[in-house]
Amino acid sequence: MPKLQHSLTTKEQMLAIPTSRQEGAKHCVEFLRTLLRYASITPEECGIYEVIKQSMERLGFKFLHIDANGVRNLFAYREGNLDSDKRAHTNTESNNAHFCFMGHIDVVPVGEGWSVEPFGAILQDGYVWGRGAQDMKAGVAAFICALCDFLRDYDVSIQNGATPKPLPTLSVLLTSDEEGEGTFGTRFVLERLKELHLIPKNAIVAEPTCVQTLGDMVKIGRRGSINGVLTIFGKQGHVAYPSKCINPIEALGATLGALAGKQLDSGNAHFAPSQLVITDIRGGLEVVNVTPSELRIMFNVRNSPLTNLASLQAYLERIIEEIEGRCTGVRCELKLNVSAKPFISAADSSLVRTLCSGIQATCGKTPEFSTSGGTSDARFCAEYGIEVVEFGVCNDRIHSVDERVCVTEVEGLYVVFYDFLERYCKLETL
Repeated sequence: MPKLQHSLTTKEQMLAIPTSRQEGAKHCVEFLRTLLRYASITPEECGIYEVIKQSMERLGFKFLHIDANGVRNLFAYREGNLDSDKRAHTNTESNNAHFCFMGHIDVVPVGEGWSVEPFGAILQDGYVWGRGAQDMKAGVAAFICALCDFLRDYDVSIQNGATPKPLPTLSVLLTSDEEGEGTFGTRFVLERLKELHLIPKNAIVAEPTCVQTLGDMVKIGRRGSINGVLTIFGKQGHVAYPSKCINPIEALGATLGALAGKQLDSGNAHFAPSQLVITDIRGGLEVVNVTPSELRIMFNVRNSPLTNLASLQAYLERIIEEIEGRCTGVRCELKLNVSAKPFISAADSSLVRTLCSGIQATCGKTPEFSTSGGTSDARFCAEYGIEVVEFGVCNDRIHSVDERVCVTEVEGLYVVFYDFLERYCKLETL
């Protein structure tokens, strides 16, 4: 087992961490290590919520466990003191005064070949090692610690006789099913929160977004995802008698070029072009003297807002007409499924500008705005009118063997989130 130490590496950044925040930043790293010791592989929660609740319960938070089908979700919120009289009369939460941090505590399976204990939370060479270190327990630790410290400082200021501005409602939404299908995770919770009039106005999802160093990228949106299966049915037969066969591979023929790698639109300023990517082609009996009875093509489209389910289906139906017209007796079957819709937040919104101000102050960087990467739970926010951005540590080791996160990134993310809360709450209370 590697020796425990904390030494500087070339990966670490010089970050502007105020003296008043240094102790909190160090505590955040230790809190991350605590979270990493829980083997919370999707959809297992392993009791990690109790640890998180212990950090928050003395700060006036209310807790809702919104669970279903083995998925455990936690929504913690502290009601603000903005428009309190209005809320008392309407029995509804003011959407204009509610900010939420969102994240997941579940991790993907460990895999083979680790050089450290995957759930040992080893501190070595300036990194914390463990499954979920980057994706995304570092983000969870940073916003839990930042939120608790911010509210603790706010309450102390009142006890000392200060009269700070009123706060909006502040909340945290956590799920144990982001790495899985997500059916009973964040989307399920948001539907329940809608019923309870607790939908936030703004949210940050603390997914690992950065590429080289903390602060170099903020995700202001994500591409959608459409999965598809095209099956071409023919008639199996002996290769010596091709006239008696209906070969689906030959029916596909030159049309393969209209599928494989096909760009479906030109993209725009924020989105790369939508592209059809074939992930699997199979058919036949793996012998050289029998033609297949069917050929199945599996594919995925990561789509910009310029391509949707209807336009993709229309394009593929034209391809099917070509295939069926090329070979008598061939029949095609198409199945499409939308797993995520594309979304984007305004790059000049107060949410984005407020976050970027903290990034510039702490990291000395102006982040690039991006919609790249896979899907995340941020995609569910748009359906409920929530303005959302994603920001977190670097993502160079997510889902990999020996996943790790740089200590200074964790500390820096904590400071960025604390700074954000200060700026956001002043903005929301003007």
